[in-house]
Amino acid sequence: MKPSLIGFGGAPLGDLYQRLDEGLAQATVAAALTAGINLVDTSPLYGHGLSEHRIGAALRRVPRESVIVSTKVGRWMKPGAPKTDGSGYRGGLPHPAVIDYSYDGAMRSLEQSLLRLGTDHVDILLIHDVDVWTHGDRMEQRFAEAMNGAYRALERLRSSGAVKAIGVGVNEAEMCERFARAGDFDVMMLAGRYTLLEQGALDGFLPLALEKKIAVMLAGVFNSGILATGARKGAYYNYRPAPPDILARVARIEAVCAAHGVALPQAALAFAAAHPAVATVVLGAVAPEEVARNLDLVARPVPAALWPALKAEKLIPDHAPVPTC
Repeated sequence: MKPSLIGFGGAPLGDLYQRLDEGLAQATVAAALTAGINLVDTSPLYGHGLSEHRIGAALRRVPRESVIVSTKVGRWMKPGAPKTDGSGYRGGLPHPAVIDYSYDGAMRSLEQSLLRLGTDHVDILLIHDVDVWTHGDRMEQRFAEAMNGAYRALERLRSSGAVKAIGVGVNEAEMCERFARAGDFDVMMLAGRYTLLEQGALDGFLPLALEKKIAVMLAGVFNSGILATGARKGAYYNYRPAPPDILARVARIEAVCAAHGVALPQAALAFAAAHPAVATVVLGAVAPEEVARNLDLVARPVPAALWPALKAEKLIPDHAPVPTC
């Protein structure tokens, strides 16, 4: 099944920035599925299982075969242990995460996910957060663990037909490149590194993905919020308040967009989706109206003159793919 251009991202359903009402969370997933979004991405990390629980409840209301379900390995939950992992979720379940990229750890993580999701299979399984952002100077150790352990588990699951596609989900384009060269992957989720604001994946990972026929699930296309809200005081970039240089650059992008009658988030979505390596753009939401707004923004045509104007101002590279209509 071909994924919809817009996928549903489950991180906010784990009480990422705020505690969500259960009914509202369920209504949000239902709105996405009703609107024709057929790819749902989640992870054990998101609310320490809460996102998977909520998505599982929504899946029970629709035919399972109508939804592409993506989740991740690299952590499993340990009920009853002290919550000391510092994941930063405002709410979620009282089950601390154990980081584990071993073969057995990956299998245990998937087993827990299947129970929370209430399904007998997932379609896409990703190795999660093997990057410097998450592990710092232990990243090399984690990469070796993942390739020698979790990757072997995912290969076995794919060869047996238990999952349809395997990959990684990270915040760094360089790690996507590294995994792509080290193993045989079908799909990769990259968050925040190919957006209207920054294009770090343009010359390395994305051409490699096309060469190796790796489908790219692009996440974080608003760079944690600033490309949705604009350059206002308190705007977030990379999960933190945006620094002055980022605010200034976004203000310049916003001004060019406004001159062409285009909303900043509308331009951000159109730019992200235009790269030929991108199979789907995964967007989070915490209310049905946010789902509707995202789909409306994608459906709006963007004037062709916007892209050369942004290139003339050196706000996007001259060779960056842009929408053709």
